[in-house]
Amino acid sequence: MRELTEAEIRAAFLNCSKGEAKRLNLPRELAEQPWGELDFLGWRDPQAPDRAYLVTVLDGRARAVVLRSSAAAGRQARRSICSLCVTTHTGGVSLLVAPLAGPAGRQGNSVGAYVCSDLACSLYVRGLRETGTKIHESLTQDQRIDRLRQNLAGFLAKVDGGEAK
Repeated sequence: MRELTEAEIRAAFLNCSKGEAKRLNLPRELAEQPWGELDFLGWRDPQAPDRAYLVTVLDGRARAVVLRSSAAAGRQARRSICSLCVTTHTGGVSLLVAPLAGPAGRQGNSVGAYVCSDLACSLYVRGLRETGTKIHESLTQDQRIDRLRQNLAGFLAKVDGGEAK
């Protein structure tokens, strides 16, 4: 993924107003992110732990979404699988819910996905971060990266009001 600026990220949000995007908390060290190893940048709001954000580049354009999790999310000790990167965790997957873009979202409609609680899917598929729970997969690393990107694009398409393309 290419490096994104603060202005690009704030302008990329599909499911919040421009005013909300202007006020949300971005990661402090944008320039220090491992951009070349990321398929998306995900972070939690330090002032609102139930709020998370995700930004990626699809078809040359930055796309971002606001996500919410319940207070109890990610605290279960059972084994779960991330729906984006298909990494298995024990207690490290949260249900994150995104309001839909446009009028549907303003009416309270949303879509959810079980996602790595630390939003580090890109690092897991590349073997740069481990969960301690190993399940053998026959896919190559490149195939796992492609699967992550396809799953992410499908989720963002649902947030934007359509099905995966």
